[in-house]
Amino acid sequence: MTGRIFTADHQIYDLPPLLSWTVTHTGGVPCDSYAVTFLYQAEMAAVLPLSAGFIGFENGQLVARGIVDDITVELDDGGVTATITGRGAAARLLDNESRPVTYQDATLAEIIRCHVTPYGVVTQELADVRASSVYTVAAGTSQWKALENFCRTYGGFIPRFAVNGALLAAPERDDGKRLVIGTETPVLSCTWREDHYGVLTEALVIDKTRNVSYSVRNQEMIDKGGQCRRVIYTPGQSTWAAMRYTGQYQIEKSREEERSVTVTLPGNFLAYPGDRVNLSLPRLGLAGTYRVAEAENTCSAQGGATAALTLKEE
Repeated sequence: MTGRIFTADHQIYDLPPLLSWTVTHTGGVPCDSYAVTFLYQAEMAAVLPLSAGFIGFENGQLVARGIVDDITVELDDGGVTATITGRGAAARLLDNESRPVTYQDATLAEIIRCHVTPYGVVTQELADVRASSVYTVAAGTSQWKALENFCRTYGGFIPRFAVNGALLAAPERDDGKRLVIGTETPVLSCTWREDHYGVLTEALVIDKTRNVSYSVRNQEMIDKGGQCRRVIYTPGQSTWAAMRYTGQYQIEKSREEERSVTVTLPGNFLAYPGDRVNLSLPRLGLAGTYRVAEAENTCSAQGGATAALTLKEE
């Protein structure tokens, strides 16, 4: 991979050959992230502190883009190296809070205009979504949460970011492509994990203003013997549909880490979040179609190039 930085004074600098790097794609939150290390030269002292953005290319293709969070220069027995770390475009929305605001019949386009565009994030896909009730953004809510909550409640999807940093504010589409991982694949390691801790069995949503409540139950976890209830209070003027969705959202959110498979393969940038994988590893009892939730790409002189794919069941 090759790297390039953009400075606060609108200059572009190509970085020296990279000694090692890690690029993690999530497509959402937690953010995409990266860390790149290269040989440092004294003349960089005037440039690196102005670093504001980073992009990375692999075989001419854009594979990483984000803001610069940290720059470290280190002198040791191996010489002088510099490391730049940062996060993807979601960081711009996570790092900024919204003022409290209430919308009547808001559209997704309006939410993006008020909570996304002012922070330099470009929208690549935009679904036609309109609120069916009053939508309130509380004080202290991040711009990301203002956007995510609207999309979940009224569109039934989670917004995402493309590798180029553009916002995808529309339901995810399956493009039909499949990465096949089977008994003939050179798998370096594979682990699967099921975690019941924190998975809700019931979400009780209460609207104190109207003195009404709605219960959403997770029957699958109840059948496994789980017992974990949460009580959520919503702002006034919540519709029954919005209240039910809030409860369903809480249950779905708690289940996100319930079961996952992590497969490490040789190579880099083999798949991205949202890609599908046909997995068949009989020795672990794993078979089926999975969605890539996270892809961590690492390259170093010691470990070579590897891609660790975190997979979630469809």
